Amino acid sequence: MNNTMNYKGYTASIEYSAEDQCFVGHLTGISDIIGFHGESINELRQSFEEAVNDYLKTCDKLNKAPQQPYSGNLILQIPPQTHAAIENAAKISGKSINQWAAETLSQAT
Repeated sequence: MNNTMNYKGYTASIEYSAEDQCFVGHLTGISDIIGFHGESINELRQSFEEAVNDYLKTCDKLNKAPQQPYSGNLILQIPPQTHAAIENAAKISGKSINQWAAETLSQAT
């Protein structure tokens, strides 16, 4: 089973709760906490879409901009010597700076 669902640009991570005997999902990539659940995949999909639609409606009612999922773009300001060391480490590993940094940051988190 794929452990994610996508709708209107939002992604949810999905897990099965043996205790509750249902699928449980949470939106990822935003700091607002939005969860949903369903006993079947179809029910889970419907609940996910309702959760996203409700979130967007609630933000509109509160005159609050809904959070957008993280883009995956990260801009860093680092000392030149650190930049040079990263370039060297990436070359040694046969990767681009972007590939090296993405792997290194993923491992660190």
